[in-house]
Amino acid sequence: MTLDSARVRRLAGTLYAYAFLADLVLLYPVYALLFSDTGLSVWQISSLFVIWSAGSTLLEVPSGAWADAVSRRLLLCLAPLAGAAAFALWVLAPSYPAFALGFLLWGAGGALASGSLEALVYSELARLGAAHRYARTMGRARTAETVGLVLATALAGPVLAAGGYPAVGAASVLAGILAALVATRFPEHRTAATVAPGEDGDDDLGWWASLRAGLAEVRTDPAVRAAVLLLAVVTAVWGALDEYTPLLAAGTGVARETVPMLLLLVWLGVTAGGLLAPLGERLGSRGYAVLLAFSGAVLAAGALIGHPAGFVLVGVAFCGFQLATVLADARLQDRITGTSRATVTSLAGTATDVATIGVYGAYAVVAAGAGNGVAFAVLSVPYLIVALAVGVRRTARVPVGAGGRMG
Repeated sequence: MTLDSARVRRLAGTLYAYAFLADLVLLYPVYALLFSDTGLSVWQISSLFVIWSAGSTLLEVPSGAWADAVSRRLLLCLAPLAGAAAFALWVLAPSYPAFALGFLLWGAGGALASGSLEALVYSELARLGAAHRYARTMGRARTAETVGLVLATALAGPVLAAGGYPAVGAASVLAGILAALVATRFPEHRTAATVAPGEDGDDDLGWWASLRAGLAEVRTDPAVRAAVLLLAVVTAVWGALDEYTPLLAAGTGVARETVPMLLLLVWLGVTAGGLLAPLGERLGSRGYAVLLAFSGAVLAAGALIGHPAGFVLVGVAFCGFQLATVLADARLQDRITGTSRATVTSLAGTATDVATIGVYGAYAVVAAGAGNGVAFAVLSVPYLIVALAVGVRRTARVPVGAGGRMG
């Protein structure tokens, strides 16, 4: 094993541990119960979600520029600590103001990590001559996140029964602290001699200059702009629909206690999608278009069946969406050439957040009139449209039969 290979493995191992611990939050599956048990109304709980989304969206790009100007590793250390502070606040002083402040902290933590993580991993892999391993590395990291979430869901019930919300909160705080400690192990080399290929080496840009440089790259480079939009659309739709999978499962007529079993099929699909990234790297644009179209069609079919067996198809669809998201992220990172990598990635995150809010609104309108199954089917259509756009765009640029990666 060469020295660079060992460094790649160390980076990957640190990333997987960080991703796992960052999502090992036992409050995930029960925080809505905490809010309800504190006496909050449905309207108040919904308003907290809006505060969470709005705070994260507003901080996304500024934090990306900060990461480019200061230290991506520093922000990755601070991100889980912000979440840990939120969870401690929730269980120590449960009230609407505390929950609102906690969501602002949690949203800030998410914004600090978004963009910073992808930029650090890609830049360090590129420095080691392993940028081609980015998609598979991030795919496995997303799988580690899913495993952390599933384990947190499994542990939340027993821990809640044994120690109540304080115990669940303490476990969540501990996971955040451990994630911050793991983040200190990330390598970070930001000198002119070691920047990723294509970057100009000026790592001394201030916050404002980093922000302007990132915005300028998205505005002036059509390839980067297209990659940002692709990542936003691909991620936003299935990311928003995931929040409604319990409603879709309940609509199949199963008992309430059976709903988690159906959701497990979805998460197994998400896990598989992350692990399939090495195979997905072989897809050209036409293959990627087929992946999107197939996943969208399977989602619509599974949702419209109205039977528990349909969740097998939903799981297959989410597998495809996770893989498509990982590949779209890799495509974006490959096209960024400036030093404001975290800023550009955060712009994609902001676009994703805005699109996600739009999907929430569309879902509410369709589901109110036609039901959850129809809403899922209708919102699978954007994937068919994007698949057509990707396929047509590539066909116009490359003769039929030509190979090459998605681009």
